[in-house]
Amino acid sequence: MGSFLDSVPTSGIIRIRDLMYAVERPFRLDQGDVSFDAPDTFKAAMKAAIDANHTHYLQTTGLPRLQQLLAEKLRRRNRIPVGSPDEVLLTNGGVHALYLACQAMVEPGDEVLIPDPVWPQMLSTLVAAGATPVRVPLHESREWRFDLDELASRVTPATRGIYVNSPGNPAGGMLTRADLERVADIAREHDLWVIGDEAYEDVVFDGREHVSLASLPGMHDRTASMFTFSKTYAATGLRLGYLVVSNPAWRSRVMKLLGLTTNNVSSIVQFGGIGVLEGAQNIVEQYRAELQARRDLFYAGVRDAAGHVFSGTPPPGAFYAFLRIDSSWMPPAGTTQASRSWAMVEHLIARGRIGCVPGVDFGPAGEDHVRFCFARSRDELQGALASMRDVFRGA
Repeated sequence: MGSFLDSVPTSGIIRIRDLMYAVERPFRLDQGDVSFDAPDTFKAAMKAAIDANHTHYLQTTGLPRLQQLLAEKLRRRNRIPVGSPDEVLLTNGGVHALYLACQAMVEPGDEVLIPDPVWPQMLSTLVAAGATPVRVPLHESREWRFDLDELASRVTPATRGIYVNSPGNPAGGMLTRADLERVADIAREHDLWVIGDEAYEDVVFDGREHVSLASLPGMHDRTASMFTFSKTYAATGLRLGYLVVSNPAWRSRVMKLLGLTTNNVSSIVQFGGIGVLEGAQNIVEQYRAELQARRDLFYAGVRDAAGHVFSGTPPPGAFYAFLRIDSSWMPPAGTTQASRSWAMVEHLIARGRIGCVPGVDFGPAGEDHVRFCFARSRDELQGALASMRDVFRGA
């Protein structure tokens, strides 16, 4: 097993992070992290938990009050027919939840349909579980959504599951209700399970509707749905996520894996989760509105500073600008990168101190694109845009 992990791919994002540590006064648009702070209700509940000495072991699956609050939220907002709070399993962030789902649901050799481009960590997580990921393109002309006929055509006798990420990382595409109904039809027709990644459920713009796949008829029983506090409540470092599983066999496996990987999620963080859920939720809309403003600021700035180099349409969800590199742009002399997206990223880091991620790191369909995070502060975004203007002046 140890040597098997050598075959699990690692993301180029790690390489970018290491490059950025050597940059003075960097613009960290490579990081998928917001500049907001976690809500006061979250922090106050954590402080109170420390003062009350809630520093001991907990139930492996999570605090019952937190499970209850999340089950109510899932029924009310996501329209997922959660039967019992026991179907909600607390995890150390979304990454942990997806790892548990893959380990519980995948058998060695199973083919799993995944979007291309896709978040690299999900690809690695599937490979680590013994799956054979099958890439299905997301199309820029469709706002980075599937061609559903193409998705259906990729199902083979070896296909066992589908990974759905909406809103998506890296391109911010959102599957419509009609899209998800067709995905559900494909899953039911071929008896496939689904992993639904809803990390960005509250980062939705322009009045778009976020739909949970597990809310559709018959889909909760065949779907493992992942959610996280990281994006909704600007709490990326606190590591609090949850997996929603009704299938008894999968849930039993996840419970075993929770005991093997964490025993229980931090008691203090879970009490913080209770506090933020019991508190006022207007902060979520405030975050969303500000992120939409930053999205618009960044896209307007790119058009002004480097419209002859980058192009793209503001995404309906998530907080990334996935921009196409113009075909006329030529990498600087001496560049050894075969990938244009990697050459562009290295150029922007070296010449502009601008952190970003090459599109090819998310899959072949991402080549000739670069991902920028527009969830950074307005000052940082404007600094990066000014630097970008200097880099491409006369280009």
